[in-house]
Amino acid sequence: MVYPHATPYVTPHILHKHYAQAHDNEQLNDLLGRELEYFSQAGFDMDKITIKRNAPVAQLYEDAIRNEGAVISSSGALINFSGKKTGRSPKDKRIVFEETSKDDIWWGSVNIKMDEHTFEINRERAIDYLNTRDNVYVFDGFAGGDPRYRIKVRVICARAYHALFMHNMLIRPTEEELANFGEPDFIIYNAGQFPANRFTQGMSSTTSVEINFKRMEMVILGTEYAGEMKKGVFSVMHYLQPVKFGQLSLHSSANVGIEKGDVTLFFGLSGTGKTTLSTDPRRQLIGDDEHVWSDRGVFNIEGGCYAKCINLSAEKEPEIFNAIRFGSILENVVYNPATRVPDYDDTSITENTRCAYPIEFIPGARIPCIVDTQPSNIVMLTCDAFGVLPPVSKLSPEQASYHFLAGYTSKTPGTEDGVLEPIPTFSTCYSAPFIVCHPGRYASMLAERMSQHNVDCWLINTGWTGGKFGMGKRCPLKYTRRIIDAIHSGELAKAEYETFGVFNLQIPTSLEGVPRELLNPEMAWPNREAFEKEVRKLAGMFRKAFQVYEADVEEKVRLAGPQV
Repeated sequence: MVYPHATPYVTPHILHKHYAQAHDNEQLNDLLGRELEYFSQAGFDMDKITIKRNAPVAQLYEDAIRNEGAVISSSGALINFSGKKTGRSPKDKRIVFEETSKDDIWWGSVNIKMDEHTFEINRERAIDYLNTRDNVYVFDGFAGGDPRYRIKVRVICARAYHALFMHNMLIRPTEEELANFGEPDFIIYNAGQFPANRFTQGMSSTTSVEINFKRMEMVILGTEYAGEMKKGVFSVMHYLQPVKFGQLSLHSSANVGIEKGDVTLFFGLSGTGKTTLSTDPRRQLIGDDEHVWSDRGVFNIEGGCYAKCINLSAEKEPEIFNAIRFGSILENVVYNPATRVPDYDDTSITENTRCAYPIEFIPGARIPCIVDTQPSNIVMLTCDAFGVLPPVSKLSPEQASYHFLAGYTSKTPGTEDGVLEPIPTFSTCYSAPFIVCHPGRYASMLAERMSQHNVDCWLINTGWTGGKFGMGKRCPLKYTRRIIDAIHSGELAKAEYETFGVFNLQIPTSLEGVPRELLNPEMAWPNREAFEKEVRKLAGMFRKAFQVYEADVEEKVRLAGPQV
């Protein structure tokens, strides 16, 4: 019964609609302390903007919902959108040509030169834009799980969604570490809502993603896709680890066996299965994308995971599915407006739907993300759109070097702007879009470590079987998982092998739980003549792509490739 004179009791401060915001702003600005001088010197108008440094997740949710049109999904994740750009823009990535780093950079179509003056113009444009915002978000965190080789990263952005994304992707500092953070080693100015001036020298569009190694800064204009920040940090670590620290940075996921403590590295570009295959309930996840193979073991560069959500289901990928909860971000995912239930099969926005979550959200993840154990196995993942590579091959040391340098895969829809169907590509070191030094530098370091620690190497095709794209079908995940399990158990190392034709690959003749015709692609194709045509075609592409490296490798590595 409700009495006419009664009013529900409300905590007094909630009656004032601005109470929470005022409290948050006061508290966060106070956190800056000695950092105020830095922001003033950098050109920020501290009288006009409110700096929110390392804001709590709940407040970032509130700001994203209030100001950016975000919603909370039925599982508690924040759903937000990156606007026009739903993938990386590799043609707009540039590195400043300056005296401190120019001799270590692999200049070309991947690392496009930018002059220092243009960088300064774009940096000023980014800060000018950020000064027009009411709220500017700052996140201070670490890149690198090993304190000996980590760097301090500061992210400055105008969207709560971007701040939460980097809160998840970087290694989150403790309160004590944040209080004593000091000067950052690397700074990202993300003004992605504002376009670059395409008439500025060197600009080819209104999008610009640029890194200056002398200033140790990154500027983002004209794209709100959060993955640009993640890969910017990786590019910096891909430069610093071999050049400054003498360690091997890798585009890989990694996990460690719970019982045996054996470490496996998974190389591969986006869409090849790094995140899915390294997330295994019987093993501890070290990380899903970026690692360093150090003189002591393996450590994650990041503090979170950035998983593809297309066709995600609780049955196929329960660990990832259940990580999508409060604190994680669903990016560009379609949802039911009535129930807020995500539709992971809907690609109307993009094929590149994503979720970013702290690695702690994966049950049994290795925290901190570091192991003092050298790898036992390396898995090189490829997505073969021609459907001719075997689902598993055991590589010799020379073949491992060859395939690492070649880095064959197919770009899958959504991973880059404008990719609508699989495109065969050769991405050296399985990381061409993010590579900074010459590929030979990484390849020689890899060969040395593999030889020193007697590491087995496997080539795994997660792409098509029984026909090329449009005719065959993708290798079922259950068979790929069975193959990975057999690698970890040692079963595959003891199997009988046969030679696979033109590519001279060693493939198992049988594996319990995997159909015989799947292990040998020739048996899976209904038309042998069509199969042989595609094999020769792909082999020719390998030979042509590898010509770039032939002068820099030993003859035995050159001969480890396909023979047409």
